[in-house]
Amino acid sequence: MTPEQGGRDSGASRPAEASPAFLALVLAGGLLFGFGLGISHMARPEVVLDFLQLEDFGLLFVMGGAAGVVGTTTVLAVRFLDDAPLTGRPYGRRLRDLDADVAIGGGIFGVGWGLSGICPGAGYASLGIGNLPILWGIVGMFAGAYVQGYLRSMDRSGTEEPAAAD
Repeated sequence: MTPEQGGRDSGASRPAEASPAFLALVLAGGLLFGFGLGISHMARPEVVLDFLQLEDFGLLFVMGGAAGVVGTTTVLAVRFLDDAPLTGRPYGRRLRDLDADVAIGGGIFGVGWGLSGICPGAGYASLGIGNLPILWGIVGMFAGAYVQGYLRSMDRSGTEEPAAAD
């Protein structure tokens, strides 16, 4: 009996993202990313601020190396593989036009990065190396995301048409 017929789900129909092996691999990737940020000193706000003030270009080499690995992997994977190895989903691109939301969001992100000296991923890595004051920046990131989500939901709730009565 299938789940649609009222039977138990054997787990075979679950997406790969929910499997323990996939989650373990994501955790391992996150730990590797955080370790890389820590060892390259990119989890230290003063290093990032020195880069933004054009005094230290170490971050440029770290970002350039990462972009090279991702770019090469993406080109090769799309060319030689039909589906993503872990999820089984076909590769695709999500194209987004440069509109006001993208420009404003990017500007706000950049100002926050410049003020705190850290981006979201490196903020968590910075906690791992004992930088507890960065918690203020992380709280600010969550608060900003919450406010944006709330405002977006308020904007959408006012423009939606009411559902038709049955």
